[in-house]
Amino acid sequence: MINTEIKNTGGTLAPGLKEILEGYVERGEIPGLAALVSRNGMVQVETAGTLALGENMPVQRDSIFRISSMTKPVTAVAAMILVEECKLRLDDPVDIWLPELADRKVLKKVDGPLSETVQASRPITLRDLLTLRMGMGHLLNFNGTYPIQLALQKYGILQGPPQPQHWPSPDKWIEEVGSLPLMYQPGEMWMYDLGLDVLGVLIARAAGQSLETFMQERIFGPLGMKDTAFSVPETKIGRLATSYMPDYKTGKLSVYDEAEGGQWSRPPAFPMGSAGLVSTVDDFQAFGQMMLNKGRYGDTRILSRPTVELMTTNHLTRKQISGWELFLGERSGWGFGMSVDIKRADLWSKPGNFGWSGGMGSTWACDPAENLTGILLTQVGWTSPEPPRVCSDFWTCIYRNIE
Repeated sequence: MINTEIKNTGGTLAPGLKEILEGYVERGEIPGLAALVSRNGMVQVETAGTLALGENMPVQRDSIFRISSMTKPVTAVAAMILVEECKLRLDDPVDIWLPELADRKVLKKVDGPLSETVQASRPITLRDLLTLRMGMGHLLNFNGTYPIQLALQKYGILQGPPQPQHWPSPDKWIEEVGSLPLMYQPGEMWMYDLGLDVLGVLIARAAGQSLETFMQERIFGPLGMKDTAFSVPETKIGRLATSYMPDYKTGKLSVYDEAEGGQWSRPPAFPMGSAGLVSTVDDFQAFGQMMLNKGRYGDTRILSRPTVELMTTNHLTRKQISGWELFLGERSGWGFGMSVDIKRADLWSKPGNFGWSGGMGSTWACDPAENLTGILLTQVGWTSPEPPRVCSDFWTCIYRNIE
Protein backbone atom coordinates (compact mmCIF):
# COMPACT_ATOMS: atom_id res chain seq x y z
CA MET A 1 0.00 0.00 0.00
CA ILE A 2 1.32 3.47 -0.91
CA ASN A 3 0.09 6.81 0.33
CA THR A 4 1.16 9.99 -1.40
CA GLU A 5 0.98 13.43 0.12
CA ILE A 6 2.05 16.58 -1.70
CA LYS A 7 2.16 19.93 0.03
CA ASN A 8 2.47 23.35 -1.59
CA THR A 9 2.97 21.93 -5.07
CA GLY A 10 0.90 21.53 -8.19
CA GLY A 11 2.61 18.28 -9.14
CA THR A 12 5.03 15.59 -8.03
CA LEU A 13 8.66 16.41 -7.34
CA ALA A 14 9.83 12.88 -8.19
CA PRO A 15 7.51 11.16 -10.69
CA GLY A 16 7.99 7.39 -10.58
CA LEU A 17 9.34 7.35 -7.03
CA LYS A 18 6.10 5.85 -5.76
CA GLU A 19 6.32 2.88 -8.11
CA ILE A 20 10.00 2.24 -7.40
CA LEU A 21 9.50 2.21 -3.64
CA GLU A 22 6.37 0.11 -3.90
CA GLY A 23 8.39 -2.50 -5.80
CA TYR A 24 10.71 -3.07 -2.85
CA VAL A 25 7.72 -3.72 -0.61
CA GLU A 26 5.96 -5.98 -3.11
CA ARG A 27 9.10 -8.09 -3.59
CA GLY A 28 9.39 -8.55 0.17
CA GLU A 29 12.78 -6.84 0.41
CA ILE A 30 11.48 -4.20 2.83
CA PRO A 31 8.36 -4.48 5.02
CA GLY A 32 7.77 -0.74 5.01
CA LEU A 33 9.30 2.67 4.46
CA ALA A 34 8.73 6.41 4.49
CA ALA A 35 10.33 8.88 2.08
CA LEU A 36 10.34 12.66 1.82
CA VAL A 37 11.61 15.00 -0.87
CA SER A 38 11.52 18.77 -0.45
CA ARG A 39 12.61 21.41 -2.93
CA ASN A 40 11.97 25.15 -3.10
CA GLY A 41 9.17 24.97 -0.52
CA MET A 42 7.45 21.98 -2.12
CA VAL A 43 7.24 18.67 -0.26
CA GLN A 44 6.40 15.15 -1.43
CA VAL A 45 5.96 12.31 1.04
CA GLU A 46 5.57 8.62 0.18
CA THR A 47 4.81 5.79 2.60
CA ALA A 48 4.77 2.11 1.73
CA GLY A 49 4.11 -1.20 3.42
CA THR A 50 3.66 -2.04 7.08
CA LEU A 51 5.44 -1.44 10.37
CA ALA A 52 6.17 -5.16 10.79
CA LEU A 53 6.15 -8.32 8.68
CA GLY A 54 2.91 -10.25 8.82
CA GLU A 55 0.97 -7.34 10.32
CA ASN A 56 -1.47 -4.92 8.72
CA MET A 57 -0.50 -1.68 10.49
CA PRO A 58 0.57 0.55 7.58
CA VAL A 59 3.52 2.89 7.66
CA GLN A 60 2.21 6.43 8.02
CA ARG A 61 3.80 9.81 7.63
CA ASP A 62 4.38 9.98 11.40
CA SER A 63 5.79 6.45 11.73
CA ILE A 64 8.96 6.30 13.81
CA PHE A 65 12.21 4.68 12.65
CA ARG A 66 15.62 4.06 14.20
CA ILE A 67 17.90 6.41 12.28
CA SER A 68 21.19 5.06 13.70
CA SER A 69 24.11 7.00 12.17
CA MET A 70 21.92 9.88 11.03
CA THR A 71 22.30 10.76 14.73
CA LYS A 72 25.86 11.94 14.00
CA PRO A 73 25.06 15.27 12.33
CA VAL A 74 22.59 16.06 15.12
CA THR A 75 25.31 15.49 17.72
CA ALA A 76 27.67 17.68 15.71
CA VAL A 77 25.10 20.49 15.72
CA ALA A 78 24.75 20.16 19.50
CA ALA A 79 28.51 20.53 19.87
CA MET A 80 28.63 23.61 17.64
CA ILE A 81 25.90 25.29 19.70
CA LEU A 82 28.30 25.07 22.65
CA VAL A 83 31.16 26.34 20.48
CA GLU A 84 29.10 29.41 19.55
CA GLU A 85 28.44 29.98 23.27
CA CYS A 86 32.21 29.78 23.95
CA LYS A 87 31.67 26.83 26.30
CA LEU A 88 33.73 24.64 23.97
CA ARG A 89 36.48 25.52 21.49
CA LEU A 90 37.41 23.51 18.44
CA ASP A 91 41.13 23.21 19.11
CA ASP A 92 41.14 23.03 22.90
CA PRO A 93 42.10 19.64 24.41
CA VAL A 94 39.08 17.67 25.56
CA ASP A 95 40.96 16.78 28.76
CA ILE A 96 39.27 19.65 30.61
CA TRP A 97 35.91 17.89 30.39
CA LEU A 98 37.15 14.35 29.78
CA PRO A 99 40.12 13.77 32.12
CA GLU A 100 39.81 10.05 31.31
CA LEU A 101 41.34 10.87 27.90
CA ALA A 102 44.30 12.89 29.21
CA ASP A 103 47.91 11.77 28.70
CA ARG A 104 47.11 9.45 25.80
CA LYS A 105 49.34 6.57 24.75
CA VAL A 106 49.35 5.29 21.15
CA LEU A 107 50.06 1.78 19.91
CA LYS A 108 53.42 1.37 18.19
CA LYS A 109 51.69 -0.97 15.74
CA VAL A 110 47.92 -1.12 15.38
CA ASP A 111 48.04 -4.93 15.40
CA GLY A 112 50.59 -5.09 18.21
CA PRO A 113 50.41 -5.76 21.96
CA LEU A 114 48.60 -3.21 24.10
CA SER A 115 51.74 -2.81 26.21
CA GLU A 116 53.83 -1.49 23.31
CA THR A 117 52.96 2.20 23.06
CA VAL A 118 54.41 5.65 22.53
CA GLN A 119 53.29 8.99 23.92
CA ALA A 120 50.61 10.81 21.94
CA SER A 121 52.07 13.72 19.99
CA ARG A 122 49.29 16.03 21.26
CA PRO A 123 45.96 15.89 23.13
CA ILE A 124 42.67 15.00 21.48
CA THR A 125 40.63 18.09 20.51
CA LEU A 126 36.98 18.77 19.83
CA ARG A 127 37.86 19.14 16.15
CA ASP A 128 39.27 15.60 16.23
CA LEU A 129 35.99 14.23 17.58
CA LEU A 130 33.85 16.08 15.03
CA THR A 131 36.01 14.87 12.14
CA LEU A 132 36.47 11.32 13.53
CA ARG A 133 40.24 11.77 13.83
CA MET A 134 40.63 11.07 17.56
CA GLY A 135 42.83 8.05 16.81
CA MET A 136 40.41 5.28 17.76
CA GLY A 137 37.56 3.61 15.90
CA HIS A 138 36.74 0.76 13.57
CA LEU A 139 39.63 -0.87 11.73
CA LEU A 140 39.65 -2.30 8.23
CA ASN A 141 40.53 -5.67 9.77
CA PHE A 142 36.92 -6.77 10.12
CA ASN A 143 37.87 -10.12 11.67
CA GLY A 144 38.39 -8.35 15.00
CA THR A 145 41.53 -10.30 15.91
CA TYR A 146 43.94 -7.49 16.84
CA PRO A 147 44.61 -7.16 20.60
CA ILE A 148 43.06 -3.67 20.65
CA GLN A 149 39.94 -5.01 18.93
CA LEU A 150 39.64 -7.84 21.44
CA ALA A 151 39.94 -5.32 24.28
CA LEU A 152 37.22 -3.15 22.76
CA GLN A 153 34.98 -6.19 22.37
CA LYS A 154 35.53 -7.07 26.03
CA TYR A 155 34.09 -3.70 27.03
CA GLY A 156 31.32 -3.78 24.42
CA ILE A 157 32.81 -0.77 22.61
CA LEU A 158 32.35 -0.57 18.81
CA GLN A 159 29.89 -3.43 19.10
CA GLY A 160 28.20 -3.19 15.69
CA PRO A 161 24.50 -2.30 15.28
CA PRO A 162 23.19 -0.13 18.14
CA GLN A 163 22.12 -1.94 21.32
CA PRO A 164 21.11 0.90 23.65
CA GLN A 165 20.09 -1.31 26.58
CA HIS A 166 23.55 -2.93 26.60
CA TRP A 167 25.43 0.34 27.10
CA PRO A 168 26.78 1.33 30.54
CA SER A 169 26.53 4.82 31.97
CA PRO A 170 28.45 7.56 30.12
CA ASP A 171 30.97 7.85 32.98
CA LYS A 172 31.65 4.12 33.02
CA TRP A 173 31.89 3.98 29.23
CA ILE A 174 34.38 6.84 28.90
CA GLU A 175 36.44 5.34 31.72
CA GLU A 176 36.70 2.11 29.71
CA VAL A 177 37.64 4.00 26.54
CA GLY A 178 40.30 5.91 28.47
CA SER A 179 41.84 2.69 29.79
CA LEU A 180 42.96 1.69 26.29
CA PRO A 181 45.69 3.13 24.06
CA LEU A 182 44.81 4.93 20.83
CA MET A 183 45.28 3.11 17.54
CA TYR A 184 46.74 6.14 15.75
CA GLN A 185 48.01 9.57 16.68
CA PRO A 186 45.28 12.22 17.16
CA GLY A 187 44.52 13.87 13.83
CA GLU A 188 46.32 11.20 11.80
CA MET A 189 43.47 9.07 10.41
CA TRP A 190 39.71 9.17 9.85
CA MET A 191 38.22 6.30 11.83
CA TYR A 192 34.54 5.40 12.08
CA ASP A 193 32.85 6.13 14.48
CA LEU A 194 33.85 6.22 18.14
CA GLY A 195 34.58 9.95 18.12
CA LEU A 196 30.89 10.88 17.96
CA ASP A 197 30.12 8.78 21.04
CA VAL A 198 32.95 10.46 22.93
CA LEU A 199 31.54 13.77 21.70
CA GLY A 200 28.19 12.94 23.28
CA VAL A 201 29.85 12.55 26.68
CA LEU A 202 31.75 15.81 26.17
CA ILE A 203 28.57 17.73 25.28
CA ALA A 204 26.72 16.43 28.35
CA ARG A 205 29.52 17.44 30.70
CA ALA A 206 30.04 20.87 29.12
CA ALA A 207 26.29 21.56 29.09
CA GLY A 208 25.71 20.24 32.60
CA GLN A 209 22.81 18.03 31.49
CA SER A 210 22.25 14.79 29.61
CA LEU A 211 22.83 14.75 25.87
CA GLU A 212 19.15 14.04 25.22
CA THR A 213 17.96 16.89 27.47
CA PHE A 214 20.33 19.30 25.74
CA MET A 215 19.18 18.16 22.29
CA GLN A 216 15.53 18.42 23.30
CA GLU A 217 15.93 21.94 24.64
CA ARG A 218 18.24 23.35 21.98
CA ILE A 219 17.42 21.41 18.79
CA PHE A 220 14.30 19.24 18.85
CA GLY A 221 12.02 21.64 20.71
CA PRO A 222 12.91 24.74 18.69
CA LEU A 223 12.60 22.82 15.40
CA GLY A 224 9.33 21.11 16.33
CA MET A 225 10.91 17.64 16.16
CA LYS A 226 8.35 16.16 18.53
CA ASP A 227 9.05 12.49 17.78
CA THR A 228 12.86 12.54 17.77
CA ALA A 229 14.51 11.08 20.88
CA PHE A 230 16.71 8.26 22.18
CA SER A 231 13.68 6.12 23.03
CA VAL A 232 9.97 5.87 22.26
CA PRO A 233 7.43 6.37 25.08
CA GLU A 234 4.57 3.92 25.56
CA THR A 235 2.08 6.41 24.12
CA LYS A 236 3.96 6.35 20.77
CA ILE A 237 5.27 2.78 20.68
CA GLY A 238 2.54 1.75 18.23
CA ARG A 239 4.14 4.05 15.64
CA LEU A 240 7.62 2.49 15.92
CA ALA A 241 8.61 0.12 13.12
CA THR A 242 10.02 -3.31 13.96
CA SER A 243 13.71 -3.49 13.00
CA TYR A 244 15.10 -6.29 10.82
CA MET A 245 18.49 -7.52 9.69
CA PRO A 246 18.84 -9.45 6.42
CA ASP A 247 20.86 -12.63 6.07
CA TYR A 248 24.05 -11.71 4.24
CA LYS A 249 23.72 -14.55 1.70
CA THR A 250 19.98 -15.13 1.31
CA GLY A 251 18.55 -11.72 2.14
CA LYS A 252 15.96 -13.34 4.44
CA LEU A 253 14.85 -10.95 7.15
CA SER A 254 15.05 -11.71 10.86
CA VAL A 255 13.87 -9.48 13.71
CA TYR A 256 16.62 -7.33 15.20
CA ASP A 257 14.51 -5.24 17.55
CA GLU A 258 10.81 -5.36 18.33
CA ALA A 259 8.83 -2.18 18.87
CA GLU A 260 7.00 -3.02 22.10
CA GLY A 261 9.45 -4.23 24.72
CA GLY A 262 12.42 -3.62 22.44
CA GLN A 263 15.62 -1.73 23.12
CA TRP A 264 14.17 1.64 22.12
CA SER A 265 11.02 1.19 24.25
CA ARG A 266 12.71 2.71 27.32
CA PRO A 267 15.43 5.31 27.89
CA PRO A 268 19.01 4.03 27.66
CA ALA A 269 21.57 4.57 30.40
CA PHE A 270 23.81 6.21 27.80
CA PRO A 271 22.32 8.24 24.90
CA MET A 272 24.90 7.45 22.20
CA GLY A 273 25.86 10.39 20.02
CA SER A 274 26.78 8.21 17.06
CA ALA A 275 23.66 6.14 16.50
CA GLY A 276 20.98 6.26 19.20
CA LEU A 277 18.13 8.41 17.85
CA VAL A 278 14.71 7.59 16.44
CA SER A 279 12.85 10.03 14.20
CA THR A 280 10.24 10.58 11.48
CA VAL A 281 10.55 11.98 7.96
CA ASP A 282 8.93 15.29 8.92
CA ASP A 283 11.08 15.68 12.02
CA PHE A 284 14.29 15.09 10.13
CA GLN A 285 13.16 17.30 7.28
CA ALA A 286 13.01 20.16 9.79
CA PHE A 287 16.60 19.40 10.79
CA GLY A 288 17.70 19.09 7.16
CA GLN A 289 15.97 22.31 6.16
CA MET A 290 17.67 24.11 9.03
CA MET A 291 21.04 22.94 7.71
CA LEU A 292 20.06 23.82 4.15
CA ASN A 293 19.04 27.30 5.34
CA LYS A 294 22.47 27.67 7.00
CA GLY A 295 21.25 27.49 10.58
CA ARG A 296 17.71 28.85 10.39
CA TYR A 297 14.31 27.18 10.28
CA GLY A 298 11.52 29.69 9.90
CA ASP A 299 12.09 32.33 12.57
CA THR A 300 14.25 29.99 14.64
CA ARG A 301 18.03 30.20 14.47
CA ILE A 302 19.94 27.15 15.73
CA LEU A 303 23.39 28.04 14.36
CA SER A 304 25.04 30.87 12.45
CA ARG A 305 25.69 30.75 8.72
CA PRO A 306 29.50 30.59 9.16
CA THR A 307 29.12 27.65 11.55
CA VAL A 308 27.02 25.61 9.12
CA GLU A 309 29.42 26.45 6.30
CA LEU A 310 32.31 25.17 8.43
CA MET A 311 30.40 22.00 9.30
CA THR A 312 29.63 21.24 5.65
CA THR A 313 33.20 21.77 4.41
CA ASN A 314 35.50 18.81 3.85
CA HIS A 315 38.21 18.64 6.54
CA LEU A 316 40.04 15.50 5.41
CA THR A 317 42.98 14.80 3.15
CA ARG A 318 42.90 11.77 0.88
CA LYS A 319 45.71 10.27 2.97
CA GLN A 320 43.59 10.48 6.12
CA ILE A 321 40.83 8.38 4.56
CA SER A 322 43.11 5.99 2.70
CA GLY A 323 41.42 2.60 2.69
CA TRP A 324 38.12 4.00 3.94
CA GLU A 325 36.75 4.67 0.46
CA LEU A 326 34.48 1.72 1.22
CA PHE A 327 32.60 4.07 3.56
CA LEU A 328 33.04 7.44 1.90
CA GLY A 329 33.63 6.49 -1.72
CA GLU A 330 35.80 8.51 -4.05
CA ARG A 331 33.19 11.26 -4.15
CA SER A 332 33.07 12.19 -0.45
CA GLY A 333 35.09 13.78 2.31
CA TRP A 334 33.97 14.51 5.85
CA GLY A 335 32.85 17.69 7.55
CA PHE A 336 31.64 17.83 11.15
CA GLY A 337 29.51 14.73 11.83
CA MET A 338 28.55 14.17 8.18
CA SER A 339 29.95 13.46 4.74
CA VAL A 340 30.56 16.23 2.23
CA ASP A 341 30.69 15.55 -1.51
CA ILE A 342 33.88 16.75 -3.18
CA LYS A 343 33.37 15.48 -6.73
CA ARG A 344 30.61 14.51 -9.14
CA ALA A 345 30.33 10.73 -9.17
CA ASP A 346 26.61 9.92 -9.44
CA LEU A 347 23.39 11.60 -10.53
CA TRP A 348 22.89 12.75 -6.96
CA SER A 349 26.40 13.65 -5.84
CA LYS A 350 28.33 16.81 -6.58
CA PRO A 351 30.58 19.20 -4.67
CA GLY A 352 28.69 20.94 -1.88
CA ASN A 353 26.13 18.25 -1.11
CA PHE A 354 26.16 16.95 2.46
CA GLY A 355 24.41 14.35 4.60
CA TRP A 356 24.81 10.86 6.02
CA SER A 357 23.06 7.51 6.17
CA GLY A 358 22.13 5.06 8.91
CA GLY A 359 23.13 1.41 8.77
CA MET A 360 19.77 0.31 10.19
CA GLY A 361 18.05 1.47 7.01
CA SER A 362 18.05 5.24 6.44
CA THR A 363 19.61 7.95 4.30
CA TRP A 364 19.57 11.77 4.27
CA ALA A 365 21.25 14.43 2.17
CA CYS A 366 20.93 18.10 1.29
CA ASP A 367 21.76 19.74 -2.05
CA PRO A 368 22.24 23.49 -1.51
CA ALA A 369 22.45 24.28 -5.22
CA GLU A 370 19.02 22.73 -5.84
CA ASN A 371 17.57 23.75 -2.43
CA LEU A 372 16.72 20.08 -2.02
CA THR A 373 16.48 17.67 0.90
CA GLY A 374 15.86 13.93 0.61
CA ILE A 375 15.10 11.48 3.42
CA LEU A 376 14.42 7.75 3.22
CA LEU A 377 13.61 5.73 6.34
CA THR A 378 13.28 1.93 6.32
CA GLN A 379 13.50 -0.72 9.04
CA VAL A 380 15.96 -3.07 7.27
CA GLY A 381 19.63 -2.88 8.18
CA TRP A 382 22.52 -2.90 5.76
CA THR A 383 24.75 -5.93 5.14
CA SER A 384 27.56 -3.83 3.67
CA PRO A 385 29.04 -0.34 4.17
CA GLU A 386 27.82 0.38 0.64
CA PRO A 387 24.22 1.67 0.57
CA PRO A 388 21.57 -0.84 -0.55
CA ARG A 389 19.86 -0.50 -3.92
CA VAL A 390 16.77 1.12 -2.45
CA CYS A 391 18.91 4.10 -1.41
CA SER A 392 20.53 4.60 -4.81
CA ASP A 393 17.17 4.12 -6.53
CA PHE A 394 15.61 6.69 -4.20
CA TRP A 395 18.21 9.30 -5.14
CA THR A 396 18.10 8.40 -8.83
CA CYS A 397 14.33 8.94 -8.93
CA ILE A 398 14.77 12.39 -7.40
CA TYR A 399 17.57 13.62 -9.64
CA ARG A 400 16.34 12.21 -12.93
CA ASN A 401 13.45 14.68 -12.73
CA ILE A 402 15.51 17.83 -12.21
CA GLU A 403 15.52 20.09 -15.27
